[in-house]
Amino acid sequence: MGNAWALYAHPDVTPHPLKDPSFDPLYGFPNGRKPREMIATEEQMQSAKLPLEERGYCAHKLLEYYSCRADVWPWAAKCHHERHNYLNCEYEDYILRLKEYEREKRLLHRKKRRIQEKKIVE
Repeated sequence: MGNAWALYAHPDVTPHPLKDPSFDPLYGFPNGRKPREMIATEEQMQSAKLPLEERGYCAHKLLEYYSCRADVWPWAAKCHHERHNYLNCEYEDYILRLKEYEREKRLLHRKKRRIQEKKIVE
């Protein structure tokens, strides 16, 4: 089931893609979580003229790739290692965001199930 349809059909258990998580990000992590930090600064991204859609957690890898391409142009294929690192970072970021979405979805299902169980007991 697609996210748009799930959000329409089951809005109570489907996380909204444009809103922040409704549960505590540390809930279920007794030892805490490693915080995600931006490595590239805003000044670096502005000076490199990165578009807003590319200013994510992998911007530092993208800046390395662009720098390599500028250094070895017209042999940009020599920068395959930097490109691979950037694409791998983007993939890992995607997987992490997907896991966060699924976690939110499971917690919403759990919340709904517990409310229904309380109604049955009463």
